[in-house]
Amino acid sequence: MKNILILCTGNSCRSQIAHGYFSNLLKEKANIYSAGIETHGLNKSAVKTMKKDGIDISNYKSNNVTEYKNIAFDFVVTVCDNANENCPYFPSLNSKRIHKNFLDPSKEKQSKNIDKDYNKCREEIKKFSIEFKNEFF
Repeated sequence: MKNILILCTGNSCRSQIAHGYFSNLLKEKANIYSAGIETHGLNKSAVKTMKKDGIDISNYKSNNVTEYKNIAFDFVVTVCDNANENCPYFPSLNSKRIHKNFLDPSKEKQSKNIDKDYNKCREEIKKFSIEFKNEFF
C-alpha cells in the first residue's frame, strides 16, 4: 500500500476534494491523507460540490501537516502554490513530490456564481486525480 499526502494551505477545500477523489479512485491501493500548512476547518461548499458527484467528504477533518511527520509518504501532492512553497521536508527516501495549483473557489469573492466556481474546481481536481491514478497505479 502506498501512502499519499495531499497538501494545501488550510486543508479545507481543494485538498479535501482531492482526498475524496484519491480515496474513491485508489480504494485499496493507497492510504490517503490530507493536511494543511494551517487548519481552516472543512469547507461546506466543498462538501456540497462533492456530494453532487456522489462522494461524501462530510466526515473529513481539517488536519495540520505536522500530524503526519512520522509517516513515510510515497507521494506528497501539493494542490496550491502556497503549500508547494511552504511544504515541510519529509524524510522519506522514495517520496515523490507532485505539484498542481488549483484556483481556490473560496477566494472568488467577486464571483456571481459560487456553485459554478466550486464545480469547476471539483472537475479540475477530478481530472487531475484520474490522470494521477493512470500514471502511477
